[in-house]
Amino acid sequence: MRNHTGHDQSDHGGHGAHAAHGGARPGGLSVSENGYSLELDATVLTAGVQSIGFRIIGPDGGVVTRFLAEHEKELHFIAVRRDTAGFQHVHPVRDEEGTWSVELTLEPGDWRFFTDIHPVGHDGTMTLGIDAAVAGPYAPKPLPEATGTALVDDYAVTLDGELLVGEARELTLTVSRDGHPVTDLQPYLAAYGHLVALRVGDLGYLHVHPEGAPGDGVTAPGPGISFHAAAPSAGTYRLYLDFKHGGFVRTAEFTVRATATATATAPAPDAGHRAAPEHGGHHDAHAHH
Repeated sequence: MRNHTGHDQSDHGGHGAHAAHGGARPGGLSVSENGYSLELDATVLTAGVQSIGFRIIGPDGGVVTRFLAEHEKELHFIAVRRDTAGFQHVHPVRDEEGTWSVELTLEPGDWRFFTDIHPVGHDGTMTLGIDAAVAGPYAPKPLPEATGTALVDDYAVTLDGELLVGEARELTLTVSRDGHPVTDLQPYLAAYGHLVALRVGDLGYLHVHPEGAPGDGVTAPGPGISFHAAAPSAGTYRLYLDFKHGGFVRTAEFTVRATATATATAPAPDAGHRAAPEHGGHHDAHAHH
């Protein structure tokens, strides 16, 4: 697994976790990094389904048009409201001039947008983040409490393992449907699951992927999806798991507490999302609340 500073952590390519050591800085806290900047067409938006336009500006001041694909996409885009609601993991399209566009479903409030990118000529992937305001009456949602299982349509997802500061530990997410283990998860962006972690308070960003890969002769298509992750600091984190089954991508949400040392009790998940069809654009509006 490779982290966003470009260092290899295993032979599984793609995004990796920021801040593998306690105290290291997570990704997505800055609009600019290593001379690259994220620029939105507009930072004040209206509620509803909106087309978002943006570009990546390079160290020379020009628009970047060449990227290396990570997990089948040149750019991964994450949108989440500052209260951690409304999570969306989408994949914009880019025109020849380097402008990206994607549709998002936005409710009023303050939002954070993240882009995972690996520009050609740069030595690794990075995550840039930017704020946007969505006009309208804003009713922030309280942070969900931890419960034992995330329910997503007729699926249940359980989380085993601990998130520790500066110490990579295995997190295993197990998927079942109607009480039966799901053993035929479908590959989604070259993996059986994608996990994003956001630090509550500043939305410091980690993006990790499971050990192994579909078709490697070792990794089973469920029911368990295992990740290795370490927290950059103690505190509360929100975890979002994307998995694909029956042709639909679903997102399960978790609230966990990262501690400096292991405890006898593992963190547990809370509520999840409804299903959304995979189409390279955005999840259905109801899939994120």
